[in-house]
Amino acid sequence: MTEPISPLTSSLADLDARSRDIFRELVEAYLDTGEPVGSRTLSKRGGLNLSPASIRNTMADLAGAGLLSAPHTSAGRMPTHAGLRLFVDGLLQIGEIAEEERREIDARVGSAGKRPEDVLAEASSLLSGLAGGAGLVASQKQDVPLRHVEFVPLSPVEILAVLVSESGAVENRLMTAPAGLPPAALVEAGNYLSSRLRGRTLAEALKAIQSEIAEKRAQLDETAASLVEAGLADWSGAENRSLIVRGQAKLLESVEASEDLERIRLLFDDIERKEDLLALLDEARGAQGVRLFIGSENPLFSLSGSSVIVAPYRNRDQRILGALGVIGPTRLNYARVIPLVDYTAQLVGRLLDGRS
Repeated sequence: MTEPISPLTSSLADLDARSRDIFRELVEAYLDTGEPVGSRTLSKRGGLNLSPASIRNTMADLAGAGLLSAPHTSAGRMPTHAGLRLFVDGLLQIGEIAEEERREIDARVGSAGKRPEDVLAEASSLLSGLAGGAGLVASQKQDVPLRHVEFVPLSPVEILAVLVSESGAVENRLMTAPAGLPPAALVEAGNYLSSRLRGRTLAEALKAIQSEIAEKRAQLDETAASLVEAGLADWSGAENRSLIVRGQAKLLESVEASEDLERIRLLFDDIERKEDLLALLDEARGAQGVRLFIGSENPLFSLSGSSVIVAPYRNRDQRILGALGVIGPTRLNYARVIPLVDYTAQLVGRLLDGRS
């Protein structure tokens, strides 16, 4: 007889050889099919050479240790989030990306176009198609050189700031008007900013403009100066990250029961929470390689019970430009998807570095 497995097993060292083999076979079968796995099914898989009764007893011990669960009244078992984490950390064998997939990634992402946003959108779509989940990309919005700034009054309390880049792109931002602002101050402030920002990004000119105003060297009257300061504060504090999500429909392809449909609905809700999803991707930005979040390991997915595989992408100086990855059900093919995400992140980093 084998020794009973301690509750809440936290390492492979707590499992004897038989328990480890059965656990590995069960998780691999679950990831292959997405279905709970029974003892009779495992006995027919090569490598165990055990009776269904022996396997069933060990499965019960693994369930008692918190590594397996039995959904509803099914006779089969499936790994818990803790079980999946133990499997990924200790038993998962990650190979190289397949040559055919490498060529597809190179071709599609490499020919996406010259604009960084096109490269990122294609990477997100590609990951969704290859991995069977939704593709995610978080990026820094480009801080482009500006050509012209203009302030347009909309009401006594609201102003539209029009920022025109060197490429001709126009960005409109709403602002609250400083109290007692005369129309002439709008023109004065716009002319001042246009002269200081022309050919430079906001980040490049920000400190010099703030210094001029603070030292009264800006040659602006008080109301125009207050408008410029308000604009700089508003623009420099604005959200400068974008989130691209592609392939959410892919998540519906795995729906086979009403509880799956509810889980996917919750996952869609999670994806809509842009700020939380960006915060999750930010956690991966400091990693050297791929990071994996399984189910309740991140509060964002505590209800939908999903997995996220993410990696940062960097330029040649190893400065992080953003993060990309895949979100889907916990039965993602981790051994295949992890190298896909890793390779795509490296390629995107090289491409964006070459086009910046």
